[in-house]
Amino acid sequence: MPNFFDQLPKAAVEEHFSDMLKTDSVRIERIVSKGHSSPQQGWYDQEDHEWVMVLEGCGTLLFEDGREVVLHRGDYIHIPAHVRHKVTRTDPDQLTVWLAVFFRDTA
Repeated sequence: MPNFFDQLPKAAVEEHFSDMLKTDSVRIERIVSKGHSSPQQGWYDQEDHEWVMVLEGCGTLLFEDGREVVLHRGDYIHIPAHVRHKVTRTDPDQLTVWLAVFFRDTA
């Protein structure tokens, strides 16, 4: 039986992105960070809605409107499509494990 925490990188020199499930309308992704942040220039501006939860560690999201949200273990947030955001910080001392669910409206 697969486990979400199997095969986590020991040393996260680079941020790791792994699709756990992918269909036409939903994608579930595991993201593993350690002291990583989004590139200085640019924002995530996604076609899909994103629901993201921190399973281990912590991370900080900055939204284009200036709002900043710190997520700790167990915290989650819904980010509607085209709401521009970026990750400004993840814990440099331990792995931050994110569960991200990307989905589209099916109207």
